[in-house]
Amino acid sequence: METVSTVAELRAHVRAWKKAGARVGVVPTMGALHEGHLSLMQAARAQADRVIATVFVNPIQFDNADDLATYPRTLEQDGRLLAGAGVDLLYAPTVGQMYPPGFATRISVSGVSEGLCGGARPGHFDGVATVVCKLFMQTLADCAFFGEKDFQQVQVVRRMVTDLDLPIEIVSCPTLREADGLALSSRNRRLSDAQRQVAVALPRALAACADEIAAGADVATALERVAQQLRAAGFGPVDYVELRHAASLQPLATCPPGTPARVLAAAWLGDVRLIDGMAVPTVAG
Repeated sequence: METVSTVAELRAHVRAWKKAGARVGVVPTMGALHEGHLSLMQAARAQADRVIATVFVNPIQFDNADDLATYPRTLEQDGRLLAGAGVDLLYAPTVGQMYPPGFATRISVSGVSEGLCGGARPGHFDGVATVVCKLFMQTLADCAFFGEKDFQQVQVVRRMVTDLDLPIEIVSCPTLREADGLALSSRNRRLSDAQRQVAVALPRALAACADEIAAGADVATALERVAQQLRAAGFGPVDYVELRHAASLQPLATCPPGTPARVLAAAWLGDVRLIDGMAVPTVAG
């Protein structure tokens, strides 16, 4: 596996692959890779002839300078993991390569970006949409792979691709979890041992809530119970616990049988913000 850091080097590889008729897949990441990322690489390998992994800690999607400064950067280790996963090319651009002097463009996606993480982190999804669009155009990939843990992000990317007629297929992959249910995340490594024990309360509360809603429980009551459980476990603050339509991300006050819906939440453990979501089991009407 080769590592490149410029668009010119990247495009030279892609040009050769496409000339040979290869289908090219890309997995955009911010590094600090774990098994969840590697499962995306595996999905890409199954659906594409050539796979590009990108590693770039995107400064314009952070609303907190400390969060950006402390975000784990493990490029050497990431490279070893990607090589072992059969990735063909690692694209690791510098900030200057992505945002050269005079860069003045932002992509803003309305609707699906509103509320949830978009409400708690103003400008976050503008930064996500901008960097993802650039990566799509730089790699010229035919398909891109994202994890469903960042569910709102996936919907933002889908909306952008549809609205801008970008010639790329978006493939979303199920959240990979630890044995106790905690969603794999690069931020998990910042949790203390004690916080790690507390963190499992998040997926457990969300799973129970999704089942309750599927069984006909009052939505507002079920969501408030999750927030209370998280605070009691040691989380705080709780940014949100909401029920949203799985496609449009519109808030749902009720969940009639057959409605594709997700319970989504974000909450803090110390200075680590964890997000997760669970699909509401579909019950026929």
